[in-house]
Amino acid sequence: MSDATWIVVGLGNPGPSYAGTRHNVGAMVVELLAARCDAKLKAQRRNRADVAEVRIGAVPGSRAVLAVPRSYMNESGGPVARLAAFYSVPPERLLIAHDELDLPFGAVRLKRGGGDNGHNGLRSVRSAVGSGDYCRLRIGIGRPPGRTDPAAYVLKPFSAAERRDLDTEIDRAADAAEAVVVDGLTYAQNHYNG
Repeated sequence: MSDATWIVVGLGNPGPSYAGTRHNVGAMVVELLAARCDAKLKAQRRNRADVAEVRIGAVPGSRAVLAVPRSYMNESGGPVARLAAFYSVPPERLLIAHDELDLPFGAVRLKRGGGDNGHNGLRSVRSAVGSGDYCRLRIGIGRPPGRTDPAAYVLKPFSAAERRDLDTEIDRAADAAEAVVVDGLTYAQNHYNG
């Protein structure tokens, strides 16, 4: 694998009221990655994101920029496009971690490209980056029960039952992100999409 930089972005909404919600699971994964690297996500005003430049994997490690946009979900694209331009990273070396309604809670899937499937964060990223050819780390949150509005569901905290397993899900998603950065998307898909 080359030593070219990856940008790993965790989508979510800013502020403590959104911190434990389903929509912020992508941000939770990036925060865990930063903690694993003993790095602190620091505000980068020019890019409107909290950012840490790290090395992932065995020494010397693969270069990655970990980022959580400081914007709301539906405006995530601006910070992602600024980061990609600032670090000269093409769309194919962007990994966007996000919540996925169409996967059951606990499922993790990796893919490149595809539609936004109604996800406002992905729609914003596609529009700002000018391409949908970036990598995605889809983290399952499951469908809302009954007639619950999906837009309301993603902004609610995880249920008590889900919270018991949430750390395991985030840990596995972080492992998948590390595999993409260190070994490439195909390798990671073979190990985590099963």
